[in-house]
Amino acid sequence: MKVKVLSRNPDDYIRDTKTEYHKLPRNYNRDIHPFEEQREYVRALNATKMERMFAKPLIGDLTGHKDGIACIAKHPTQLSTLVSGSFDSDICVWNLPTKTCTKRLEAHDGYVRGIVFVADGSKFISVGDDKAIKIWSSVSYGMDDSEDNNAPLNTILSKTVLTSISHHRQDPVFATCGEICQLWEETRNEPLKSLQWDSDTLHHVSFNLVENNLLAACTSARSIILYDRREGKPLRKVVMALRPNYLAWNPMEAFTFTVANEDYK
Repeated sequence: MKVKVLSRNPDDYIRDTKTEYHKLPRNYNRDIHPFEEQREYVRALNATKMERMFAKPLIGDLTGHKDGIACIAKHPTQLSTLVSGSFDSDICVWNLPTKTCTKRLEAHDGYVRGIVFVADGSKFISVGDDKAIKIWSSVSYGMDDSEDNNAPLNTILSKTVLTSISHHRQDPVFATCGEICQLWEETRNEPLKSLQWDSDTLHHVSFNLVENNLLAACTSARSIILYDRREGKPLRKVVMALRPNYLAWNPMEAFTFTVANEDYK
């Protein structure tokens, strides 16, 4: 009977210290590894795929809010200016190329529900849980805390809680929604019109980009209501299976809009 014994030197595969890598014996004989190039190609291809899969999908982030962000608005003429409102009542004006906050405003008492720029981009309007509509200058004065720079240009108090705001594309008119849909003018402290259909609570409103007199609102009662600011009452109501969350008009076709619904569609 023959017994074959394999003997190994512990110095060839045992680490000297815990910080060193494990020693691995390698045989570089090409006759033993005929598919070496193919295996290396597969490993490189898989590594490239994994790198793309786990790559960050964003090119940058804007850090500065202390709480979650509730709303956001982009400047109509400047690609570098962005405004965001958070749940801690703050509004931040951002410079996108430098990814810095150029202005911080303590806007409302409670959530900032909506932000929208005026047609020329010189001002933006915000609404919050404190029933206040505040008009701010979009000109950045730096990160100073002087009272003059942080004060709004005008403050309008609404009788109801406001949940969303949308501005007309050309005229100095904007719409707000909450318990009812109201049309406002920038220079007046009272609404121009109040439009209501039953007792539905509205949580989003949007002006049409082509037919500027038309606007639509999403309600908590699973419906979409269409309004015309030239009329004194709503036009039409469409009831859906589940609640619509957001509505966006087609910028080319006045009769087309897209709705994000709670049925995952």
